[in-house]
Amino acid sequence: MTLAPGRSDRVFITGASSGIGAALAREYAARGATLGLLARRRELLAELVAGLPYPERHRIYAVDATDRAGLDAAAFDFIAATGGADIVIASAGISHGTLTERPADMQVFDAVFATNVGATVATFAPFIASMKAQAGPCRLVGIGSVAGIRGMRGAGAYCASKAAVHSYCESLRLELRATNIKVVTIAPGYIDTPMTRHNRFPMPFLMPAGRFAAQALEVIARGHSYRVLPWQMGVVAKLLRLLPNGLFDFAFSRAPTKQGKGEA
Repeated sequence: MTLAPGRSDRVFITGASSGIGAALAREYAARGATLGLLARRRELLAELVAGLPYPERHRIYAVDATDRAGLDAAAFDFIAATGGADIVIASAGISHGTLTERPADMQVFDAVFATNVGATVATFAPFIASMKAQAGPCRLVGIGSVAGIRGMRGAGAYCASKAAVHSYCESLRLELRATNIKVVTIAPGYIDTPMTRHNRFPMPFLMPAGRFAAQALEVIARGHSYRVLPWQMGVVAKLLRLLPNGLFDFAFSRAPTKQGKGEA
């Protein structure tokens, strides 16, 4: 059983003020959904909602996704206001270059895992009981990354956190298999967002955020368990996974590194 991709859905999205989260919000709103949008920056959320169809229909929550009490309160408010959520998307994420030998990066590792992994779990948790009580199909959507397929030089925190998202969502999918809730993992490749514009290396198959969002809605509606977008990066990801470690190490040990936190 599939969902219509957007129309009349009640959709809760974290990391909604920019990037992938904002693009998903625009696409769902254009298709008639009622939205709960959570991010740290209230002014950006308000600006986003003002440009959506039927802005009075949507609710905004100026909450850091790592604030579990605040996230719980936002989730329960959205459930009370709308009667439940059909789709919950854990889109909040951060990315910084990291080096394990650099003492200052230990705090960066903690922050990346707290946002990319801990907040994904905390986003889903308050919705599961109410979703199980609903009659129709529901979706929990984790936003992973092709960076979670293999570790890359200078990106240990980001790659490891996204690999953790993939594994966590797989575990949750098994836990909820007998229910009306499908767990969907989407692994973006390079999407044109403020996060990727800081990258100082080539980004093959760079995809506009709006096009990504339109394709993601179809994946979510169909309840696919795992999908890489764009599809070309899915092919690249499979090839990287098949490379023997010796060849992988030779090819990527001197690759450019991701920008560290605070670097110009």
